[in-house]
Amino acid sequence: MSKAKFITFEGVDGAGKSTHLAWFTDALRQRGIDLLLTREPGGTPLGEKLREILLHEPMHAETEAMLMFAARREHIEQVIRPALQRGIWVISDRFSDASFAYQGGGRGVSIAKLEQLEQWVQGELQPDLTLLFDIPIEVARRRLANSPNLDRFEQEQGEFFQRVRQAYLDQAARVPHRFYVIRAENTIHEVQQELSRIISIL
Repeated sequence: MSKAKFITFEGVDGAGKSTHLAWFTDALRQRGIDLLLTREPGGTPLGEKLREILLHEPMHAETEAMLMFAARREHIEQVIRPALQRGIWVISDRFSDASFAYQGGGRGVSIAKLEQLEQWVQGELQPDLTLLFDIPIEVARRRLANSPNLDRFEQEQGEFFQRVRQAYLDQAARVPHRFYVIRAENTIHEVQQELSRIISIL
């Protein structure tokens, strides 16, 4: 574990990503890794303001995509690059794969337009590892059923999340060297065992 790594967590709402993200970062810290935990949209003061707008205000799909990448640009310049340059690992709850899944797969924004935004905003920056928590949509929806105060993404219908899930799997197939797909319907213990194996080879 020498070079600082950039690791992202992805998956549809209800996949249990947040639970495993907390466990994963604790496990890395126990190994003496200096890390920064962040999230998208968000991660900066401006990004958090944009997050509130994105999660709660209705808007055109392309407006949504551009605001996501605007927040990401600040995130990269203010948080991600500086941390990596100082040798600090960055663990992010979502990154640009979420735009291809939610705005591309879910909303139907052109993949070509998203790729242009990605190149403009990120350049060559990509995660070293992306953990995709994949789960059948009916299981994810059951997990969210009793959650209070759902945001406008979480309130979408099952068909939307089917498209999001497929877009994530398409991304994983497109760049398999970067993705590790985890079966998120497994028990918490089983998923943590898998995460432990991943940590052991980082």
